[in-house]
Amino acid sequence: MKSTKVKGLPAFADRQWSELKANQWYEEKGWLLGCNYAPSTAVNQLEMWESETFDPITIERELGWAANLGFNSIRVFLHDLLWKHDSQGLLNRMETFLRIADSHGIGVMFVLFDSVWNPFPEPGKREYKMGVHNSGWLQSPGLEVLKNPKRHNELEDYVKGVLTHFANDKRIHVWDLYNEPCNRNIASYGAHEPEDKADLALVLLRKVFTWAREVNPSQPLTSGVWVGEWTENEIKELDQFMLESSDVITFHNYDSPEEMERRIIKLQRFNRPVLCTEYMARGFNNTFESIIPIFEKHKVSGYNWGLVAGKTQTSYPWDSWTVSYAGEPSLWFHDIFRADGTPYKEEEINYLSRFKQKKNDRPAM
Repeated sequence: MKSTKVKGLPAFADRQWSELKANQWYEEKGWLLGCNYAPSTAVNQLEMWESETFDPITIERELGWAANLGFNSIRVFLHDLLWKHDSQGLLNRMETFLRIADSHGIGVMFVLFDSVWNPFPEPGKREYKMGVHNSGWLQSPGLEVLKNPKRHNELEDYVKGVLTHFANDKRIHVWDLYNEPCNRNIASYGAHEPEDKADLALVLLRKVFTWAREVNPSQPLTSGVWVGEWTENEIKELDQFMLESSDVITFHNYDSPEEMERRIIKLQRFNRPVLCTEYMARGFNNTFESIIPIFEKHKVSGYNWGLVAGKTQTSYPWDSWTVSYAGEPSLWFHDIFRADGTPYKEEEINYLSRFKQKKNDRPAM
């Protein structure tokens, strides 16, 4: 097999975990099953974490529901503006969140940056549209910072500050450095997105990996691929960098079970743990019952999108940006529970509940 090192990377890349270390980490953690999580009372990352709206009561209740499903890991988004305007407050609230999650036997994958949805974030921005999928979600960093490489260094203190504080925290499973960095949000904010967004994101992502490697946390670093082909002979530069710089391999897939398995097989050539950090779109036959058996077969960990339907409106499909829905969709796109804890589909709860067992009983990696 060819070396998976990126040509020309600076010396910090030597700190990338070896395949042996990455696989030993996975053996220790065991199979991770969970979801992408924001409390039902938060429309975006700012409302989730800002002091005026941080909601530990709701978080405690909803993570209890996650634990009852057998989930042992969750993926949670941060935002650079939280650090810029209240760094100590953010760290304190992250500590509170981690205590709550840990009390339920749940570890956390934190996401530092995100290139999806609104490219113009502002502190306290909490507007959203009823019936529109993730209408209030915010990019981090905003477009004005992303498209100006001279401003990228404004983000260094955020990356290093958060990772340094939690560098040896066993409650954190993974650091996901940048979510879907080349996503141009064509159906929602495409008129504002630069055509060279992938190139701009790669410039920033190289810096982010450098800063993170300088901290050298005890948890693995990753940034996940989500679109295009990932073969050795057909791969974009950004995807190549992400796959060959990550300690553990992460990816997204909302397609059919057959496509999910095809993607997993492509990524196994890196000889590292594989985690699907976004899946579950019921309208595409990407469901718990159709996808989790594939994860089990290939020893892939998985995080579906959404836990409790709320302000993010992700029970509505992506096309709700262009198609009006008179009411709640008959087939939910994402999410598992209503805000009162009632399951959307009792059959799903029964299926997922079979994973409610001690960590040591989970399938070995």
